[in-house]
Amino acid sequence: MEKETEKIYISQERKNKILAWMIIVLCFLAYYSVMSILAPVKKYKELKKEYGFVTDEKNKGDERLYSDSTYLALLKEKSFLQSRVTLAESDSIYLSVSLPDSSVTLEINGVSVHKAYIKRMNVSRMFRSENDYIMLSMLASPLTASRNFATIEKEPLMIKIAPRDTSEYVPDIIPDTADYEPVNFILEMNNGIRFCVYQEERINAGDGIRLFLFDLGYRVRNAARAFIRVVTFRVPEYRPYIKIRIPRADAKIIYRALPEKGQIAVYS
Repeated sequence: MEKETEKIYISQERKNKILAWMIIVLCFLAYYSVMSILAPVKKYKELKKEYGFVTDEKNKGDERLYSDSTYLALLKEKSFLQSRVTLAESDSIYLSVSLPDSSVTLEINGVSVHKAYIKRMNVSRMFRSENDYIMLSMLASPLTASRNFATIEKEPLMIKIAPRDTSEYVPDIIPDTADYEPVNFILEMNNGIRFCVYQEERINAGDGIRLFLFDLGYRVRNAARAFIRVVTFRVPEYRPYIKIRIPRADAKIIYRALPEKGQIAVYS
């Protein structure tokens, strides 16, 4: 009888421990969810502080322009042109992205050298706003890549041993692995925006799985950083994104043409 009572007590104790852990996990998930929801709000406030509309006390009429759709449409076009003009003054190759036209163009000194069309796209809600002065003001300056992640090498290298004479010379035919490997890359810009380019085609059977693993690996890295911020009672960093799908050949050309710290002009 005592053994049965002891077993019931141990069983109840285990249930209490399990219930306690479940409550702890649920509380943490709720806390994590709240912090994740606050992340876009925090990012928007940061952008508003840096790029927000500054009222002029001497000219109250400026406040009306803040919500005027015609003015903001003109400002959007001006911001894009201003960004491209800034990039054209440099000698480096850069990328112009026009979301309304579904096109991406490699340019140098204002001259188009390669153009590709976007097959599919997915952008953050911040970029969808038609009347957001903050985003338009931010895009008036070029976006500069600070880090990049890709499934192919940016500058493929071939190590070759020189022959002692012409009789020992044998031409090496080493195919570029990017000719059969999927081409996907992510550029993290200096202002926190993510520019993701994925190949549209699925030529090989494993292309979809490789894209999934590439995207999963990137998400895990971001999740780890977000987790560290959450457990230290800080709001995770939110990164607005632009995700596009283009033909593989175009994705390969664009990734390898852009410098390590490549710049992009965006028309949203």
